[in-house]
Amino acid sequence: MLDDAADEAGEEEPIKQRKNGLYPGVSDELAENMKSGWADTELRGLTPIAQAEYTATRRAALSARFPGERLVIPAGNLKTRSNDTEYPFRASVEYAYLTGNLTEDGVLVLEPTVSPNGNGGHKATIYLLPRSDRENGEFWLSGQGELWVGRRHSLTEAEQLYGIPASDVRELAGKLREATGPVRVVRGYDAGIEAALTDKVTAERDEELRVFLSEARLIKDDFEAGELQKAVDSTVRGFEDVVKVLDKAEATSERYIEGTFFLRARVEGNDIGYGSICAAGPHACTLHWVRNDGPVRSGDLLLLDAGVETHTLYTADVTRTLPVNGRYSEIQKKIYDAVYEAQEAGIAAVQPGAKYRDFHDAAQRVLAEKLVEWGLVEGPVERVLELGLQRRWTLHGTGHMLGMDVHDCAAARTETYVDSTLEPGMCLTVEPGLYFQADDLTVPEEYRGIGVRIEDDILVTEDGNRNLSAGLPRRSDEVEAWMAALKG
Repeated sequence: MLDDAADEAGEEEPIKQRKNGLYPGVSDELAENMKSGWADTELRGLTPIAQAEYTATRRAALSARFPGERLVIPAGNLKTRSNDTEYPFRASVEYAYLTGNLTEDGVLVLEPTVSPNGNGGHKATIYLLPRSDRENGEFWLSGQGELWVGRRHSLTEAEQLYGIPASDVRELAGKLREATGPVRVVRGYDAGIEAALTDKVTAERDEELRVFLSEARLIKDDFEAGELQKAVDSTVRGFEDVVKVLDKAEATSERYIEGTFFLRARVEGNDIGYGSICAAGPHACTLHWVRNDGPVRSGDLLLLDAGVETHTLYTADVTRTLPVNGRYSEIQKKIYDAVYEAQEAGIAAVQPGAKYRDFHDAAQRVLAEKLVEWGLVEGPVERVLELGLQRRWTLHGTGHMLGMDVHDCAAARTETYVDSTLEPGMCLTVEPGLYFQADDLTVPEEYRGIGVRIEDDILVTEDGNRNLSAGLPRRSDEVEAWMAALKG
């Protein structure tokens, strides 16, 4: 990275030297020269982003829930990775869900209003950093200036894109300090905004805002369902990419698998939705194996749990457990087919009107039956389930909500999530697994080191469900045929 320019330029001190920069300063002549001679690059006639009508509906629902209150939803700020380099920015889910904007430092504010008929409502304003200032040199002297990190939209452009009046975010903290009346803020993203509101908000009231925005995402609208399908479709192609290069992974490590899938995610989407789990051999028994530095060996299984995130931040979450050499051994197939049978039962239980817990219970019952049948745990099955004895080898729940977060809607109340009833528009994963640790002396040696999980993304529909990831085969014989075709 270049290091010759100043880190930032402020109004009182336009030029701030980097400690070990090669230029001692900026001459008056150069500063004056940089102010002029630039073409007008304002973008005109922009059309709103695809989700603008949906974000407006979401803001209206938020306004109706908290009448008469000022609501503040920040995007967040850049986070330092090391010294003066930052992590790639990802806007807060709450902010992105309500605006569609994904840039750092943005803040959505809903100001309470009263109409002539006395009804309450809100005026929405999106506060953003405007274009880099060319008069004070920010655009070329600041480490976050336009010539360093790229052009920002002007406030006028932002208004056209997002359908929300836009203002300069640098003025917002002062306005919030002077604000009166009830205020709520989504915490944890912007310390400066929170500091400006420190004497106006309470943790309890702010948590109510966070919970509402989490529960609002439980049922996906048509735009969201479409984005989730896009994420899954790209993920399917990413899994195909991996199968085609398993020989190269054998020659290197799990890192080759990780990098291969990441390439698809970056080419077709924004990023990966979460750290890819590329777990070969006994690493498959570690639920969140993301080191991805182990060997890939013929004869072992590869548990690949990965998802592409779209440019609008919706992620897929899919898992397949694949034989590295293309063929399951007898014991691998036995365990794999048991997990497949459990997943089939779980998916069948995803229906509108069913309890959320039903798909988990259905899958766990099948796995418990298999463990009893194999003599690994003493029955009857009802006893195993009542005492949770199957959990030694099943470990985790059978699924979770999916959306802009891989574990979406996590702040929702228990009664609206795991104790709720499924409704059309909900999207969740169904992902049973069996994991026999390499050091588990309670199972026969042939089981040890085998981990299997199968995961699909399921959208609840009016008449049942739709498997968004049906493009990837699941049955063991179909997986083998699919891999053979790709390798051939």
